[in-house]
Amino acid sequence: MALRSSNRRRNVWSVSLLDVQRRDRVLEIGFGPGIAIREISRLAVEGYVCGLDHSEEMLRQAAKRNAEAIRMGRVDLRLGSVDCLPVFAEPFDKVLAVNTMMFWGQTIDRLKELRRLMRLGGRIAIAHQPRGPGATDATAAARGEKIAAALAQAGFRQVRVQAMNLKPAVVCVIGVNSLEGGVPPADQCYS
Repeated sequence: MALRSSNRRRNVWSVSLLDVQRRDRVLEIGFGPGIAIREISRLAVEGYVCGLDHSEEMLRQAAKRNAEAIRMGRVDLRLGSVDCLPVFAEPFDKVLAVNTMMFWGQTIDRLKELRRLMRLGGRIAIAHQPRGPGATDATAAARGEKIAAALAQAGFRQVRVQAMNLKPAVVCVIGVNSLEGGVPPADQCYS
């Protein structure tokens, strides 16, 4: 996964849409080999970057790729998933998920839980590039619209869809945590 240039491009582009700042606290769901984590930690040099992934192999790869930032205490990689989010001491400024949302159960509930972990004004980016036989730019666009609708339903505002010209296209849906979306529920899985 880490060696594929399209994977690198997709992750770096998705991170760029988050507008990560020096002191940001950023959470990535499903960090894979740690490409986006590395990019985020280069931007949030005075912040905190946490990643959750269910795969021990991805945790090993990402830990190796981000060893220096982990030693410095700027990156925290954990086994886990969006289905059972840990308790965090402080809210996040940014949340990222690249090609993972399609594996989530109860998508709206998961997005509401992520929203609850975010500061007001925090930004979420959900990226998706369809894979497999028959995947097209139209498939990506349709998936982007579904993700945008899910974010809006979960209470995110200023939702917009961006597209990156790969084959097939990558979509990234960005939303902002806003009071207008109501107060997210407090039902969290504690571990």
